Amino acid sequence: QVQLVESGGGLVQAGGSLRLSCAASGRTFSSTGMGWFRQAPGKERESVAAVTWSGGSTDYADSVKGRFTISRDNVKNMVYLQMNSLKPEDTAVYYCAADRIRFREPATLTFGDFGSWGQGTQVTVSS
Repeated sequence: QVQLVESGGGLVQAGGSLRLSCAASGRTFSSTGMGWFRQAPGKERESVAAVTWSGGSTDYADSVKGRFTISRDNVKNMVYLQMNSLKPEDTAVYYCAADRIRFREPATLTFGDFGSWGQGTQVTVSS
């Protein structure tokens, strides 16, 4: 099991940037795919980005392609989400999540494929 703690959220103006971080603990991190999800008030949780265990494959929701970049550091046990050109509709609580199985290929954005979740970090984009 992987334990996850997100950080880096905050308030930013539209067009600005933020980098979210997710600190992971657990012996299986380096063999586990990771993802970022978000949930806005009154809406269902949605996928944002995912990366495979090796970092060799990524996938993104259409709404963030070209603006967000997911990356990982298997030495530091960290996952990152670089968010650029932020829009008010990006406002949400962002969650880091770990895949249920090890060594999955390619990267998955499927909610049900993730079994461990962080507590979330708030991102607010003002217009």
